[in-house]
Amino acid sequence: MSKPLLHVLLCAPRGFCAGVVRAIETVERALQQHGEPVYVRHEIVHNKFVVDGLKAKGAHFVEDLAEVPDTAAPVIFSAHGAPKSVLAAAAARRLFAIDATCPLVTKVHREATIQHKRGRLVLLIGHAGHPEVIGAMGQLPEGAVRLIENVGDVERLAPADPEALAYVTQTTLSVDDTRDIVAALTRRFPHIAAPPREDICYATTNRQAAVKAVAPRVDAMLVVGSGNSSNTQRLREVAERAGCKRTCMILRASEIDWAIFGAIATLGLTAGASAPEQLIEEIIAAFRERYDVTVEEVVTAREDMYFPLPRELRNDAGGFKA
Repeated sequence: MSKPLLHVLLCAPRGFCAGVVRAIETVERALQQHGEPVYVRHEIVHNKFVVDGLKAKGAHFVEDLAEVPDTAAPVIFSAHGAPKSVLAAAAARRLFAIDATCPLVTKVHREATIQHKRGRLVLLIGHAGHPEVIGAMGQLPEGAVRLIENVGDVERLAPADPEALAYVTQTTLSVDDTRDIVAALTRRFPHIAAPPREDICYATTNRQAAVKAVAPRVDAMLVVGSGNSSNTQRLREVAERAGCKRTCMILRASEIDWAIFGAIATLGLTAGASAPEQLIEEIIAAFRERYDVTVEEVVTAREDMYFPLPRELRNDAGGFKA
């Protein structure tokens, strides 16, 4: 019996970004250089497959420094960034701390700090409770940062000095949603200080652009990544807004709900910035078992971003591209 035809449009860029590669390699290099255990505060990146793989190699993941014993072993802070209070607590305990915060997240921290020193109230556009937002707000004293999640928050804002405001953003937001929030801010507060360069990272922007190019052309879209990954969640939302009626977010091929797809002829496929290419290959292989698959890669940007490892782990080969 012949299989139905299925044309897969594979988004590019997709999957790992330079910050994720750097963070994962930080844990792997620490294990190579120092042996087990290596402690990691919070998931190094938001992907269960990646985290489970690092656990198998000897990484111990904790949510609080109190879970780390007094030890000489490395303690790594995740790519999302940590509040200053956490770094200070590690220093007070003389822990061997290694900061794997994405350099583009660190850039946001610096921008917020500069604006605070200039006497401005910092408005952080982002999602409450996300580790990156917690880390960014934790760079400044309590009350120095106000979280803005949507346009409604902008309308309700009543700052003491409307002339002394600045905004920064979480790096993994929807480009379109953020544009609307920024427009609302600049309309209400024409003198608000903007970042010198956009804070939404290149990887988030590029992956959303690729989805926008593919989603209107397919019957269904699969987004590969973990449910707690902000940039992955945004890809699904972008696909829906771009006109794709059937969108699913999954981590592994085993999670595919085949009843959703039925007699589709075209499928879009992408992956969040913390999802490895191995999972894309696994999913394509699963579709090949049921369909006669052809694959077309739709390239909307090329990426060559490069971040060196944290200085505590560098050697002559200590840098990575994605």
